[in-house]
Amino acid sequence: MKTFLLGVLFGFLLLTLGGMLYLRLGFAEVRADVAPSGWETHLMTAAVRASVRREAQEIPNPIAPSDENLIAGGKMFMNNCAGCHGGIGSAEDNSGSLFPPVPQFHTVGTTYTEAQIFWIAKHGIRRTGMFANGKWYPDKDLWAMAAYVSRVRSLPPAVRQALQPKK
Repeated sequence: MKTFLLGVLFGFLLLTLGGMLYLRLGFAEVRADVAPSGWETHLMTAAVRASVRREAQEIPNPIAPSDENLIAGGKMFMNNCAGCHGGIGSAEDNSGSLFPPVPQFHTVGTTYTEAQIFWIAKHGIRRTGMFANGKWYPDKDLWAMAAYVSRVRSLPPAVRQALQPKK
C-alpha cells in the first residue's frame, strides 16, 4: 500500500512538473488567430462555469420582468453587449473570432441563471473580452439586462418589437 501511495504521489508531482515546464517553456499556444485545442476549450469553459456557479449568489432578481424593464435591459444590451454577443435581427456571428467563443444569445440563449448573468456582467470574466461592467453601471441596470438576456429567446412580442432595429 505504501508503494502504491508513493507511486501516486510521484505521478502527481511528475504531471505537475511537466505541466509547469510546458507553460514556462512557451509550448502553450497564445496566438489569437489560431483556434484553441479541444482540451483547452473544454478545460477553460468548465473552469469558467464552475467559478461562476461558485461565486454567484443565487438570489432572485429584484427587478420585475415587466415589458418596461425588459425593454430597458434590452436597450442596455443592444448598446453595450450586442457588438460581441449579437443582437435582435443581426445575422453577424462573432462567436468564433474570440476565445473563449462568445455566446450569441439571440441564437443560442443561455443556461446561466439571472443571478449568474448579473454576476458575470458586474464582475466580468478574466482574460476574455468580458469586462467588469459593475464599475460603470448600477446594479439596477445590470439586473434589468440580466432579465432580458435570460428571456432573450422568449421575449414578449411588444418587447421584441420595441427593440427591433430602426430601418
